[in-house]
Amino acid sequence: MADNARAKKLADLIREVVAEKLQRGIKDPRLGTHVTITDTRVTGDLREATVFYTVYGDDEERASAAAGLESAKGILRSAVGRAAGTKFTPTLAFVADALPENAKAIEDLLDRARASDAQVREASSGADFAGEADPYKKPGEDEAAE
Repeated sequence: MADNARAKKLADLIREVVAEKLQRGIKDPRLGTHVTITDTRVTGDLREATVFYTVYGDDEERASAAAGLESAKGILRSAVGRAAGTKFTPTLAFVADALPENAKAIEDLLDRARASDAQVREASSGADFAGEADPYKKPGEDEAAE
């Protein structure tokens, strides 16, 4: 079992090598400049690596990029093996990152919260206080009243 620091270093190396190879080394038109490697995780035994990616585009481009990554898996693994210099090169698994969908969901929730805040602000704009504007006693007020 390798330590976490070694797995982290290998994951960072894999992310850099795969991104560089996708940008400069692979001529597949399905893997143009719209594929971004977001994260890489390596198992504790350094045998398997999961590479997370995002694709700029619609569902058809995402499916095309996934097929392109699967077909380029051997070339990418060879490049990782040359760069890592380890006894065993980890197998690569490509997983579409859910980051854009999560970000969109959060933005939608924030928009709803802003709209709700605006409604509350609008409803309370002409309202008066139920009691005094400042209901708290201040030091020295009791003495001044007597």
